[in-house]
Amino acid sequence: MNAKVKEGMEVIGADGVHVGTVDRVEGERIKLKKSDSYGRHEGHHHYIELGFVAGVEGDKVRLSANADIAVTLEEEPSGKPVDL
Repeated sequence: MNAKVKEGMEVIGADGVHVGTVDRVEGERIKLKKSDSYGRHEGHHHYIELGFVAGVEGDKVRLSANADIAVTLEEEPSGKPVDL
């Protein structure tokens, strides 16, 4: 699956709502662009495990969870969950 995920693709939840934009794939995680981090987490990258990818549709990466849940699955560079 990770070979299909490319830089610049939009990451969307199962509901079609924007979650982020792919910066690149690092190992088994999608690194999101800094521009898609919000609030007190602004200015640094977040990651989503490739295991949460349901499929790639054109230039969009669709996750298996709705966007409101998907953002709770984001990780810090260390692999720890994002503290929302």
